[in-house]
Amino acid sequence: MSKSLARVARALQDAGLPDTIVEAGEARTAELAAMACGCALDQIVKSIIFCGQDSGAIKLFLTAGGNRIDPAKASQLAGEALGRADANLVRATTGFAIGGVSPLGHLSASPTWIDPRLMEFAQVWAAAGTPRHVFSIAPQALMSLAQATLADFVE
Repeated sequence: MSKSLARVARALQDAGLPDTIVEAGEARTAELAAMACGCALDQIVKSIIFCGQDSGAIKLFLTAGGNRIDPAKASQLAGEALGRADANLVRATTGFAIGGVSPLGHLSASPTWIDPRLMEFAQVWAAAGTPRHVFSIAPQALMSLAQATLADFVE
């Protein structure tokens, strides 16, 4: 088991949740993950990392698979202009490679917001630290574990 996958499994275990991690096959994009999981596109949790242009700190936005983030709304929530974080910054701060960024098990905590669309489902699926592994979770539990704030930041 990779270190990234083990961190996600440990986060679920530490929270007293069952280990629902499965190898889904190619799940690098929301569309591929939805096909692999046999669920609706919006049941896939996309973990989108931005970088504060003033602070250099990362900001995590958890959004439904079919939604796109509105940069102006996201920047307003973050309190500063945001840009995309590059792959090296993402790996250094989260411990995950792009395509496998989990909403749980990050190396460093960061401000996190969650899309209200995800709360409409009984279960959602998120990356488990690799582009091939996912886990299922109730969105309310995800919001709590990720210490995410419910907010409107999509187009």
